[in-house]
Amino acid sequence: MKKSFLIMMMLVFFYLTAGIRVFADSPSAPAPLKLGIFTDADSFPFLICEAEQLFQEEKVNVELVRFQSAIERDSAFHAGSVDGIISDLCAAVLARQGGFKVRITSLTDGRFGIVAGPGVKAKSLADLAKKPIGISSNTIIHYMVDSYMKNAGIRQTDISLMPIPKLPVRLELLLSGQIAAAGMTEPFITMALVKGGTMLASTDEYPLGAGVLVFHERSIAEKTEAIKRLYQAYWKAAQRINAKPDSYRSLLAQKAGFSEEAARAFRFITYQKPKLPTEEDIRRAEAWLLSKNLIKAEIAPSELVDGRFTAGW
Repeated sequence: MKKSFLIMMMLVFFYLTAGIRVFADSPSAPAPLKLGIFTDADSFPFLICEAEQLFQEEKVNVELVRFQSAIERDSAFHAGSVDGIISDLCAAVLARQGGFKVRITSLTDGRFGIVAGPGVKAKSLADLAKKPIGISSNTIIHYMVDSYMKNAGIRQTDISLMPIPKLPVRLELLLSGQIAAAGMTEPFITMALVKGGTMLASTDEYPLGAGVLVFHERSIAEKTEAIKRLYQAYWKAAQRINAKPDSYRSLLAQKAGFSEEAARAFRFITYQKPKLPTEEDIRRAEAWLLSKNLIKAEIAPSELVDGRFTAGW
């Protein structure tokens, strides 16, 4: 009896330890690749990836983390809560200048523009001289407005900028006639246009290399294959949108923050194969940041970009 009991206890111990060993040796599921986005045109292909299960098709675990403001997004990114974000060239340079080890892995395709409000008699940027233009200070919007107004030959002393950080408030003030024009992104551009606004300049005609995808260097090192697969899924989604844009209008309203009216009127962006900003794009943005005393020195493009994810496209 004692012998049987002893054998039974030995068998229990064996199976328990074997189970513990098997559990310990089992590979754990990889941590998801976390990407911070806004619900906007730049992010739309990623939203399609999520809706049509293209991440699963490419065998990559991606978690899209939605943000409502650039401050919220950047705080989470710098704290390491997300691996990468859809951002802009100026923000990426500022992050690198601030000591954050980040890299631009590609441009994104969105739309930035200057829209004149309903009732404003403006056929060109020259008509905005000395009239209030709503912007968010020291941001890519500010950079865009300054660049376009300068290129239009308007003197700096004739450019009247009004800081209005929140885009919904900026849109409201534009439509109510309290500002003459505003620097905006989608979907706010289209929302202004359907209410009678006029587009005076945009990145469709005058590219700035503005929107970018940025990742922590640590995440690039640890999740290289996942980021490659993310891009493969992105390009599948982009091709689907390019081929049949009208079939995605309902998803603009459901997932990208467009009103039903704006979704019907939206002029779709033609999404491009992933590519890096040019050296000229980077130099121009850095020159503007230097002129505003926002950075102390230029950063070499080689320190700012990582080209492995756009190679071969």
